[in-house]
Amino acid sequence: MKFEGNYTFKAPREKVWQVLLDPKILAQCMPGCEELKEIGPDQYEANVKVGIAAVKGTYKAKISIKDKQPPSHYVLSGQGSGGPGFMQGDVVIDLEEKGGETQLKYSTDAKVGGLIAGVGQRMIGGIAKMMIDQFFKKMESFV
Repeated sequence: MKFEGNYTFKAPREKVWQVLLDPKILAQCMPGCEELKEIGPDQYEANVKVGIAAVKGTYKAKISIKDKQPPSHYVLSGQGSGGPGFMQGDVVIDLEEKGGETQLKYSTDAKVGGLIAGVGQRMIGGIAKMMIDQFFKKMESFV
């Protein structure tokens, strides 16, 4: 499943970069995140509770930050599994400053399997887009 989009932050790129990579802020902004702990440099484990239609469950996830090119590019790599299935993918994030604002562009090709995949790509796509929007709106309150 491919997702891509953009979001504009009313803040300089350096500030947006710092906020996006702060694990305490990430934990507060990720929908359903119950715990996020650092297990190594740029590596985290998370417990995330997600519900899509009638399929609800808790996922144990591993998240890592790769290919950092401060303050303009990084890849957020994650994989999670739980009772309802699994998810994995890399999100490419690029930041560009324009007139005191920061344009964030993201793209991913996520893999989903198990019961959660049975919900259907259309529904998963809509819910994923909603969760991404929630994440960035909440993130904006920190920049």
